[in-house]
Amino acid sequence: MNSITITEININQVVPLQTISTQTFSETFLAHNSEEDMKLYLASSFNLTTLQTELENSYSKFYFAYDGQNIVGYLKINWGNAQSELKDSTALEIERIYVLKSHLGQKVGLALYEKALSVAKELDLDYIWLGVWEKNERALQFYKRNGFVEFDKHIFKLGKDEQTDLLMKYELK
Repeated sequence: MNSITITEININQVVPLQTISTQTFSETFLAHNSEEDMKLYLASSFNLTTLQTELENSYSKFYFAYDGQNIVGYLKINWGNAQSELKDSTALEIERIYVLKSHLGQKVGLALYEKALSVAKELDLDYIWLGVWEKNERALQFYKRNGFVEFDKHIFKLGKDEQTDLLMKYELK
């Protein structure tokens, strides 16, 4: 493995963003969900129009993680009104951190998390929050190891399936 580099994604990179989004989400969740629900979710959440709109939002940022020249993961963060739920002006939401299965355990997720932490500090925010599927043990352990604590729950709709996400928070101040 080369050293991991993190770079901000621009609007001209919407196609590779769609590719890595679809691949990492599928690798993470396909084994635990129906193919029909996955297809519905991927078509609605990762189509080019949706991703382009998200990239154009000035209160959201996306970052690619590269191993050499290869994209191996990505991060999406939101603050202000771009947050998916809380809309707290003192918070940053990590909406997505996804890493290719081939690069799990190689600190790619940590590098992406550290980028989110850096942006939150630059914006002088009070805390970072996120939602994690209650059955995603790997992610739950990662966030707990990095100081996040559960504070609530919400429903995440994957296709037609309603699932419970644990909301977790990391205090910066």
